[in-house]
Amino acid sequence: MGEPYTIRILVPDGDPESAKVVELLNWTGVGVAFPRLAWTKVRSRPEFAQSGVYVLIGSAEGTDDELHTVYIGQSDEIGKRIEGHDKEKNFWEWGYCFVSKGNALNRAHITWLEYALLERAKQANRCHLNNANQPKQPGLSESDLADTQGFLRELLRILPLLGVHVFEKAKPVATPGTAVAPAPTDNPADVRDTVVVPAQEPGFTNTFLGEHAWDAIRIGGGMLKKIKYIAVSNRSRTSSDALRKGRSDRTVW
Repeated sequence: MGEPYTIRILVPDGDPESAKVVELLNWTGVGVAFPRLAWTKVRSRPEFAQSGVYVLIGSAEGTDDELHTVYIGQSDEIGKRIEGHDKEKNFWEWGYCFVSKGNALNRAHITWLEYALLERAKQANRCHLNNANQPKQPGLSESDLADTQGFLRELLRILPLLGVHVFEKAKPVATPGTAVAPAPTDNPADVRDTVVVPAQEPGFTNTFLGEHAWDAIRIGGGMLKKIKYIAVSNRSRTSSDALRKGRSDRTVW
């Protein structure tokens, strides 16, 4: 279990669905979360004139899953980069930027943070990355690396509280081959234990058959302990392939 921590969230315009400024106690960083629709209102904030990293998140198009599309970037003046993305990138709906108080992050720091976030997103495999290029890991001194790793650690503690989980490895609902005891229920006749999902290639072959898993299923919290099977509807396959004991371990953020 991790250590307890405290964050402070400021809602500048009083609308909980709009921009939020996030600070962590005893942390030198500041985070700003904002919906794209509010960009014209928040772009004049001083944080966007600083160097830092940012994450843009939105719905994926043209895929057979519900994983979100994510773009990760960095800039010496992140507001200018986001302004460009507002004109050129259609997918994103929310933006999250992180800077340091006093503008203490230099180009090497933010390049390392961009590199580290991209690596974590790839390992978690819970989104479609919109980045065309992968930056190389920059060389940092031992002290600079320790400071930047600390900044990343606090950044990653804030994002889940804002509903962003694309950098976390998903936990399996059930493990293939492991018996799952039925969850207690007020209705003994309720024996629902299977999720049925539509499938297309290559997801059916690579994920369902190859990994005994499936991508991004929304399951109500009360049903999680009951699920033992994932069934797939795919007319091009035989029915014997369409029922697997497995897990839905790639849930959405």
